[in-house]
Amino acid sequence: MKRSFRDLLAIRFALITTAGITVCVVGSYFILRRTLDSELRANILNVAAIQAAALTDRETGEMHFHEWDLTPAEAASVRELVRYAQVWSGNGESLLRSQYMTGDLPLEPEALRLSAAGQLVWEDASFEGIPVRSVFYPLVRLGDMHAEHVLQVAAPLEGRNTLLGRAALSGFLLIVLVGIGSVLGGRWLAIRAIRPVTEIIDEAEAVGAGSLRRRIGAHADTHEYERLVHVLNDMLDRIQAAFEVQRRFTADASHELRSPLTAMRGELELALRRDRGTEEYKEVLVSACEEVMRLSRIVEGLLILARSDSGAVEPRLERADLTKLVGQAIARTSGDSEAHSVQIELVAPDPVPGVFDPDLVTQMAGNLVQNAVRFAGTGGRVTVTVTSEEGEARISVEDSGPGIPAGSELAIFERFWRADPSRSQTMRNEGTGLGLAIAKVIAEQHGGSVTASNDSRLGGARIEVRIPTLFPHSEAMAPARGSAPTAASS
Repeated sequence: MKRSFRDLLAIRFALITTAGITVCVVGSYFILRRTLDSELRANILNVAAIQAAALTDRETGEMHFHEWDLTPAEAASVRELVRYAQVWSGNGESLLRSQYMTGDLPLEPEALRLSAAGQLVWEDASFEGIPVRSVFYPLVRLGDMHAEHVLQVAAPLEGRNTLLGRAALSGFLLIVLVGIGSVLGGRWLAIRAIRPVTEIIDEAEAVGAGSLRRRIGAHADTHEYERLVHVLNDMLDRIQAAFEVQRRFTADASHELRSPLTAMRGELELALRRDRGTEEYKEVLVSACEEVMRLSRIVEGLLILARSDSGAVEPRLERADLTKLVGQAIARTSGDSEAHSVQIELVAPDPVPGVFDPDLVTQMAGNLVQNAVRFAGTGGRVTVTVTSEEGEARISVEDSGPGIPAGSELAIFERFWRADPSRSQTMRNEGTGLGLAIAKVIAEQHGGSVTASNDSRLGGARIEVRIPTLFPHSEAMAPARGSAPTAASS
């Protein structure tokens, strides 16, 4: 069962506030009680000391109290201020009591015994239906004549108890009011605290596939919510960028797949309009076969990129000589280079052993060489250099073509990116637009990178791949398969 954070916040606020006020009320009650008891005891004890000193101040030795002349009725009207006094003998016989008392104070034998022995004893009891607090004051200090006499002074507790009762009732009502107020106040605060989040969520939910350019502006200038809005807007930026890439990729892929299909359909329809000879049908089939091969290359490239995007491409690393792998890639492109009289030179002063996926690295090098051959033009030149330095292998492919358009050094690695057709002197329709994108993915799969520039010594473009040669656990890899050539040309 889902709970409302707003209600939970209000309840917690109310519980904490109520608990705090309860502790304050209970603490205040006990402090008040302790203060009243302390003052009452001090008052009773002072009265006892005064009366004890006055008991025997007459020359006749007769005991008496210093008292106002009050009738029992007057004493009852000021009962809260009255202090009752009575002198007891050691055996519990009443020897003297206040003049307005109509009966003896409650006597506790054990308290009398202890006080007669010289101890100051406190007792709470009931006198004439009211609670009183008494002190049993030993009179042995007044002389041997009072060795066993005990003075009992009592004070009513009605006022003290009434005040404590009112304080307790007031505290209870205060706790109830604060509890109710804290629930209402906590809910109000929770609503106001959560309202910005709700508004931000409403704006985020309003962003759909057709409105990815919208951004969240609610409370973006609030310190507490600035980071949340910033994070959500950054996420929307990434979603929009991914959506644009996906849309462009889909459109480009559709266009690239439709072009050879349209060409092949046109040729087949033209061939079927009338009866033709064997050679004419053969030309049509050859042309259709070329378009099918082009479609196959595009589909294979898309499959590699899709697997890379989904993380399904895992390089199968093993010990290999990078120079040998690049040489194999050059050999596979010899048909294209010879068809267009492009001279390819491999410069590899030393073998470059390392841990690579031989198939992926060969495909990467083949893509780079095919791209260079395509733009070098008929009679052009391509130089492939393989070196290593400080655990890093480098493959540099230079051509004598027109070079990379200014500002397109990064764009050439995008999928289906094509240069101005006028810059590609030959084979401009043979590429799939995926070769460099696949090369970049393979380089990154090996923890490397690829860059492009116009720093070619042949006057055209220069594409360089850097990949590490050392990997963890490389000792467990299979040994290199054969040695590498040091230099070759075709």
